[in-house]
Amino acid sequence: MGRDFAWLWRAYAVSSLGTWLALDAFPLIAILALHASPAQVSLVAAVGAAAGALLAVPLGPWLEFRAKRPVMVRADLVRFAVLLSVPAAHLTGVLTYGHLLVVAAVVAVADIAFVGASGAHLKALVGPDHLMAANARFENATWITTAVGPPLGGALIGLLGPVVTVTANAVSYVGSALGIGAIRAPEPPPPGRPARVSVTDGWRTIAADPVLRRLFANTVAVSALIMAAAPVLTYLMIHDLGFTPLQYGLAIGVPCLGGVVGARAARPLARRFGDRRVLLAAGVSRVLWLAGLAAIGGGVAGLLTVMAVQTAIVTSMGVFTPVLATYRLRRTPDGELARVLTAWTITTRTAIAAATALWGVVAAVTGPRVAIAVAGVLLAATALLLPWRALTRSPSTG
Repeated sequence: MGRDFAWLWRAYAVSSLGTWLALDAFPLIAILALHASPAQVSLVAAVGAAAGALLAVPLGPWLEFRAKRPVMVRADLVRFAVLLSVPAAHLTGVLTYGHLLVVAAVVAVADIAFVGASGAHLKALVGPDHLMAANARFENATWITTAVGPPLGGALIGLLGPVVTVTANAVSYVGSALGIGAIRAPEPPPPGRPARVSVTDGWRTIAADPVLRRLFANTVAVSALIMAAAPVLTYLMIHDLGFTPLQYGLAIGVPCLGGVVGARAARPLARRFGDRRVLLAAGVSRVLWLAGLAAIGGGVAGLLTVMAVQTAIVTSMGVFTPVLATYRLRRTPDGELARVLTAWTITTRTAIAAATALWGVVAAVTGPRVAIAVAGVLLAATALLLPWRALTRSPSTG
C-alpha cells in the first residue's frame, strides 16, 4: 500500500505500544500510589471517559469539514502534553485523584478527535480496495503491542513505580505525530459544508441504516461490559489474590497473541465465507467467555485460567474487529464518515464510563467475583443484538 501507509502504520504501532504499556495505568496509580477504594478505581476510568465523551459531542461536524491529518497530529500532541503532567505531579508530590480525572477527560476528548479523523483519512489514503488489508494490519499491530505492552509495563512498574508507563505512553504520541507528519500524499479536500449541520447527524446516519444500527448496538454493549469488568478484575487479581503487576501484565498480555492469529485470519476468512458469516460467528464467539473469570483463584492455576479465557476472547475479537471496521467504512458515505465514527466512539466511551461506574458500585456491594459473573452473563446476551437477518455481504473485501 505504499510508503505513506507504512508511515501511518508505524505511527499507529508506536502509539499502540505506548497505550498498552500503560494498560490500566491510572487504576494502578490509584491503587498503589493514592490507595483508592474499589469504587474509586472504577470511577477513575469512568468519569474521565464520560466527561471526555460529553465534551466531544460537537467534534463530529467540526471534523467532517476539515483536513484530517492536522487534526490527528494535534490530538497526538495534546495527549503528550497532558499525560506528561502526571509523572511531573507525582515527582513533585502533588499528584491527586482529581488530577487523574482531569487528565483522563482531556485524553478522552483527544482520542475521540483522532478516531473521528483517522477513519476518513485511511479511506482516502489507501482506497476502498485495500481497506480490509489495512484494517487487518492495524489489528495485527494492536494485538502484537497488546501482547508485549502489559507484561513489559508491569515489569517497569515493579522496577520504577506506577507512573513510568504513563511517561512512555506520552512519548509514544510524539512518535505517532512524527509518523503522520511524514506522510507526503496530499489529502483530498474535505467535503463542502451543507447549509444545515447538526451535532446529531452521525447518530441519525447510524439509526437510518438497519445493519449499522444493530452492529452499533452490539459493539457498544460488548465494549461497555468488557471494559466495565476490567477494573474489577484488576482489583480482584492484585488486591484480593495477590498477583504482582508483572503477573497481571502477563495474564493480560500473553493471550493477545491470539489476537494476532485472529487478525491474520480475518481477511482470508472474509474472502472465503463472506463478511456476514464472519461477523456473526466471531461476534458470538467473543462474548461467551468472560463469566469464567469470576471463578479464578490464586497461583499458577489462576494465572492460567485468566490466560485461557482472555485468549478465547481476543482471538475472536482479532477476527471480528477488522471485518467490522472495513464493513463500516464501506457502508458509510464518504461525506459522513467523521460524524459517524465520532458518534460511534462517543457513544461507546459514554457507555463504557457508565457501565464502569456502575460495576464499581456492584463490586463494592456484592464483591468482585459476582460483579464479573453478572457482566459475563449480560455479555453473552449481547449476541442477540447482532444483525442476524439484516446483514448482507458488503462490496468485495479486496
